[in-house]
Amino acid sequence: MPPRKPTKTRSPTLADYNAKRNFNNSPEPAGSPRTKPALKKKRELIFCVQKHLASHLHYDFRLEHNGVLLSWAVPKGPSLNPKDKRLAMRVEDHPFDYADFEGVIPEGYGAGIVMVWDKGTWSPEPGFEDVDTALVNGELKFRLNGIKLKGSWVLVRTHSDGYPEGRTWLLIKHRDQWAGDVNVVEAAPDSVKSFGDFADILAKDQPAIWESHRPARGGATGKMLAEIIEEAAERKPSRRAPKSANGKRTATRTKRTSKSK
Repeated sequence: MPPRKPTKTRSPTLADYNAKRNFNNSPEPAGSPRTKPALKKKRELIFCVQKHLASHLHYDFRLEHNGVLLSWAVPKGPSLNPKDKRLAMRVEDHPFDYADFEGVIPEGYGAGIVMVWDKGTWSPEPGFEDVDTALVNGELKFRLNGIKLKGSWVLVRTHSDGYPEGRTWLLIKHRDQWAGDVNVVEAAPDSVKSFGDFADILAKDQPAIWESHRPARGGATGKMLAEIIEEAAERKPSRRAPKSANGKRTATRTKRTSKSK
């Protein structure tokens, strides 16, 4: 018998984005493409990279195209070293307004803390202006003009089983004046929107993640989140323990919860 062909998949869309979220609980923007009048206006396309502490720490790489944000999850984050081939998993398209989203997703899909780690504009390299065709062919070369990421890059699809809809890609920096061996995710870890870290973002909110809906409960990620919660509690004046009758501060709910999880 001839080998059975693998089932063909499709590109993730805004419908997938909407289906995975409960917007009554999540502060994320609802999924809808940009309006046609805005699309017709000549301007530069935007990109962003969002640092996302959920079940695992990862970086969401997003390119504006046709009114939405094409999105890839990059576990280790972008690298400025052309020798590094960073795994980039294609995920559902996100609404344009998501590019500026920074905050806490208290529960459900993607629960955790989201930071705008980098942002700027992007353009296809010559020969790759037809982005849709480039995505089908599995190779998109482009230039970034961000705060942290600049110069020429490429996204290359791999392990697609012969179909044009494979979701496993590699994000690679081209050799140019912006390439180097600096670990950019360690050298520049903070937000380009609020200029703070995860603890600063958490301290500004009143999310359920403080109490019971933690996205990570064990391992290195769980330990990282527990430390962030402790730091956020110290930075948030309203979360400080009230004084008791004898003038001493009582233990905060946040710290009790952190130690008990």
